[in-house]
Amino acid sequence: MNKDEAREILLSMTDGESLLRHARTVELVMEAYAEKLDEDPQEWAVTGMLHDADYEKYPDEHPNRIVSMLRDLGEEKIAHAISAHYTKWNVSYDTLLDKALLACDELTGFIVACSQIRPEGIETLTAKSVKKKLKQKSFAAKVERDEIEKGVELMGVDLTEHITFIIEVLKVHKTELRI
Repeated sequence: MNKDEAREILLSMTDGESLLRHARTVELVMEAYAEKLDEDPQEWAVTGMLHDADYEKYPDEHPNRIVSMLRDLGEEKIAHAISAHYTKWNVSYDTLLDKALLACDELTGFIVACSQIRPEGIETLTAKSVKKKLKQKSFAAKVERDEIEKGVELMGVDLTEHITFIIEVLKVHKTELRI
């Protein structure tokens, strides 16, 4: 599946600006990680883009609706990664793609939230600032910190380096993302 086909699916299920921006940010981060790790950038971008595609229209069926659609299209690897992007669903983490999506999803959203409260946006955001905000449970309270920790652990990355990588990816696209 290419990114244009994935975007059609996303737009058929998602209207909200916030969720569309989240899909785009996770898409960009996943694509950049694929390039860094010598993986398939298009596959990783599509996975990031579609991981929450069914959440808005089918919240009670999330992620089963998008996972089923992807399996019907023969995209088993992407479907599996999406089915595993929340540890409480008890799906195995078999590939680096599975682990990377878990490691990037919540943290990317959290970094966007950190950017939105700063006068300079993401431009001056640092890993130190993000880590400080992670300790502040009242900030972006719906972000599950344990999901971030487990993702970082499974992917085998250093938290500070991971945060810095995500910030740098998002900075390149700050105008498009309005962060």
